[in-house]
Amino acid sequence: MANTKAVYARIDSKLKEDAEKILEQVGLTPSAAISMFYKQITMRKGLPFEVRVAYEPPVDFNKLSEEEIAKEIQKGLDDVKNGKVSSLEKVDAELFEEFGI
Repeated sequence: MANTKAVYARIDSKLKEDAEKILEQVGLTPSAAISMFYKQITMRKGLPFEVRVAYEPPVDFNKLSEEEIAKEIQKGLDDVKNGKVSSLEKVDAELFEEFGI
């Protein structure tokens, strides 16, 4: 047998039950699924899926005061100064992937 170590995690009992039902249907044990997950992490050098914060709708400038608009513009300028920018091609690709546009 390969050199193995135990991984311990506490998760919601309903989540565990629901996930294990699905794993059983596809013929995987929880240990095999966790091993696959860890293998993907090492292969990709990160999580094998995108992790995001909850969706925040865009700011509606029509509902902002002049002071609030100035603050929003300053946030954008600060992002540019700090290199938080994306190319048009990247933005287009993300919009297409997420919304089909």
